[in-house]
Amino acid sequence: MRALEGITVVALEHAIAAPFCTRQLADLGARVIKIERPGAGDFARGYDTRVKGLASHFVWTNRGKESLTLDLKHAEAAAILLALLARADVLVQNLAPGAAARMGLSFAELHAAHPKLIVCDISGYGDDALHPGPYRDKKAYDLMIQSESGFISITGSPGEPAKAGCSIADIAAGMYAFSNILAALIERGRTGAGKRIDVSMLESMVEWMSYPLYYAFDGAEPPQRSGAAHATIYPYGPFPAADGKTVMLGLQNEREWQAFCDRVLEQPALARDPRFASNAARTSARQELRELIVAAFATMSAEQVVARLDAAQIANAAVNTMAEVWAHPQLQARGRWVEIETPAGLVPALLPPGLRDASDARMDAVPALGQHSAALLAELGFAPNEIDRLRAEGAIQDGRR
Repeated sequence: MRALEGITVVALEHAIAAPFCTRQLADLGARVIKIERPGAGDFARGYDTRVKGLASHFVWTNRGKESLTLDLKHAEAAAILLALLARADVLVQNLAPGAAARMGLSFAELHAAHPKLIVCDISGYGDDALHPGPYRDKKAYDLMIQSESGFISITGSPGEPAKAGCSIADIAAGMYAFSNILAALIERGRTGAGKRIDVSMLESMVEWMSYPLYYAFDGAEPPQRSGAAHATIYPYGPFPAADGKTVMLGLQNEREWQAFCDRVLEQPALARDPRFASNAARTSARQELRELIVAAFATMSAEQVVARLDAAQIANAAVNTMAEVWAHPQLQARGRWVEIETPAGLVPALLPPGLRDASDARMDAVPALGQHSAALLAELGFAPNEIDRLRAEGAIQDGRR
């Protein structure tokens, strides 16, 4: 039995943050019913066509779910939603701030009728009526939150800021929603009562700012943008080898610095050079030290550099492309890839980190738009002629991508 078998989640979701949260709940065995608008569905379905004609974002965040298309403006939509919620354990939504409340889906209204229901609201800046803040209604896409949280101010090269290559702010919010829902389910097991969870993308991302925020505490100078290198530890980052490849390496302490000089650079006297006598000194003199390291590596291929680093027990890594990650020998050896169904056929998917094998996770199909609409309505007691009527009225759509 998987951890969340028997738990039902209703998701009014789109884009990444909420779908990533609920996909992880589905991976652990929860039944996730995804509400989508007829016609287009979750707009992430249209981001690209890179996975056999399907959108990469959507395939990643929506396996294991049931898709119910429902026009939320239809006269019967509210009753259908409430019927679903009467059977649910969790409601997750990332609609615009206040939208769920206007539909009668605020925690306050739902709690009276469904006291065990857990409601998780995900928004850009927080959706608390008591403490709305001046940014409550501001649009919040991933890039905007990366910027507002200060992430972009410390990311990139000295001359130009850069965003993260993945939707890191959405992912952060999705992870905090996921962990808070798990905690709320445990709490409900003790108290019998549901609760409201208010997850802000901004707060999630500021939490992830971690040491840079404290490094700049009380008006101190913040870490400088340093490309792929570390802003405050050196040497820690990418270095070129003679064959044009790049090796990533990182030193954390003085023992490693001594080993690096002795066994990698083969310049033991460098370890005693006062210019590089501590991490702070090496960071201050990083350009001088970089020139020495690059000159030493210029006589070796990347493979030879890595061999020396491994022998000296210095942390190192290849700068892999996406194709190289798909074929990564460690992931292959550990059996971390499984195949899942999609409307376009089988595609590989990574087993959720922490789960042992495919038997631990529910790796079900990515749904077609509205694929489960008729079955879900039948489950709620709608007769076939009523389902046909709702389909004819455009309230639902099924079986189409």
